[in-house]
Amino acid sequence: MDRLAEAGPEAGPARPASRAVLPRALCAWLWPVAALAALVVVALGVRYAGHSEPGGVDRWIVPPTADSVRGPWRHVALVLDFLGEPVGSALVIVAGVAGCLLLRRRRAAVLVVAGAGLTVGTTTLLKHLVGRTIHGPGNLSYPSGHTAFFTALALMAALLATGRLGLGRAAGTSLVLAASLVAGAVMGWAEVGLGAHYPTDALGGWCTALAVVPATAWLVDRMADQTAARRPDVTQRVPR
Repeated sequence: MDRLAEAGPEAGPARPASRAVLPRALCAWLWPVAALAALVVVALGVRYAGHSEPGGVDRWIVPPTADSVRGPWRHVALVLDFLGEPVGSALVIVAGVAGCLLLRRRRAAVLVVAGAGLTVGTTTLLKHLVGRTIHGPGNLSYPSGHTAFFTALALMAALLATGRLGLGRAAGTSLVLAASLVAGAVMGWAEVGLGAHYPTDALGGWCTALAVVPATAWLVDRMADQTAARRPDVTQRVPR
């Protein structure tokens, strides 16, 4: 620990690699993916700005205004939808923060709150900017906040697992992308099946999380490192 403290910020991060919420091994892949996701969000937003009807892609995938989820699968879809509502999402975030604190991962707890908050905040802002609606005026739909939130949770969990397990670039990237893809597909299915969103809304929400979470994780790491660098070294203040 003393050697790490003496190295200083210029010599690199003075922390164990597992403490970072954005593993360095993934940066080479995550930044291009995040940039591409941001471009998709913007492109779809421009394409469907002010629209109130499904596009050609939406009609080809599934009729978005039909309640296509029936039987026991409807209950599954409703449970997933609840997890994206204010009460459900709050419960999930509290559980995530509690788990991080139990594992003594304060930086990870900050990421859970900041990552979820910034992702949902971004989707809310984009909804008002794009103005796409479903089922009448006032029901803003692009991008899907539920899909973005669920994807962000899976993405953050995968990032933390990658750092905790010390996975390399290939394994870590595969885990992160697979977790985000599964989470986005599952919540997107629920939202489209319940008629709450168009398929392209779900795609926009998925891409929003891919763009926001890595940037948030980098910011959390940077702020935590700067705070640690300014903290006085108590070992040097021991009285003689």
